[in-house]
Amino acid sequence: MGLFKKKTKVYSYDKEHMKPVIKTSICTGEQVAGFKDIHTGKIEDIMLVKTLADIEKFKEMYGIEGNIDKEY
Repeated sequence: MGLFKKKTKVYSYDKEHMKPVIKTSICTGEQVAGFKDIHTGKIEDIMLVKTLADIEKFKEMYGIEGNIDKEY
């Protein structure tokens, strides 16, 4: 029983040059949350996604609202 909830640290990212994406493997179905550089197309992996709760945690960590695009 805890009275105090651990606060989630909010990180920032360059919203002008990066967009949040979920990179999904066609073969294995493995999903990784990260950011895609709009200009170069390079994806920076941040965390492995195993459940929908992981996606919600990623969105909460970076203050992302709405849906995240999937890249295959």
